[in-house]
Amino acid sequence: MVDVFLVDDHSVFRSGVKAELGNAVTVVGEAGTVADAVAGIKASKPEVVLLDVHMPDGGGLAVLQQINDSDVDTIFLALSVSDAAEDVIAIIRGGARGYVTKSISGEELIEAINRVKSGDAFFSPRLAGFVLDAFAAPDSAAGAGIVDAPEKDAAVESGKILDDPVVDALTRRELEVLRLLARGYTYKEIGKELFISVKTVETHASNILRKTQQSNRHALTRWAHSRDLD
Repeated sequence: MVDVFLVDDHSVFRSGVKAELGNAVTVVGEAGTVADAVAGIKASKPEVVLLDVHMPDGGGLAVLQQINDSDVDTIFLALSVSDAAEDVIAIIRGGARGYVTKSISGEELIEAINRVKSGDAFFSPRLAGFVLDAFAAPDSAAGAGIVDAPEKDAAVESGKILDDPVVDALTRRELEVLRLLARGYTYKEIGKELFISVKTVETHASNILRKTQQSNRHALTRWAHSRDLD
């Protein structure tokens, strides 16, 4: 059972979320301010934090920044009333693994929690496009250290099958990330294996999903298996 910490400045909403989650997860703490959230997360070390984006004293980004600067290892899933592209992109760039809106059902929220805990990203349907578009932008690719032609040449030299035009569109680094994703590695494990940050792994994963036109990690794994890319 996943240990969850709930951050939202409305106590009634927090109560409603806990009721919806029921016994599917263990709520190890809750907070309504940035300071209380940071202190509570550091004390309880939850596996997943459900994080409100907008709060009067700084909001989700402030919590993310302070926890990222600490030694606490946890996963953030944004749970917000906002579906604005700028909010989604900012919170994902800040380190959250997913973003869902408060219109989500209890069953869907439980699925989202379990998915991000297992290493997947998770978004409410219309929000995923914001993230894909943002991380597919040229400046994002450059920031992630993506180099096309030399890396593809290296992939050819290594014997990788590149007669599939979709596979050919992937850089060497994307192929490396794809192999590890298909083998069940989490984003954090991939980052350690390839000596890159989790954010860079997420950027590569988003680019891979876009290029292969797969909707989620499970579909991507099947796609990779069918092409012997694992």
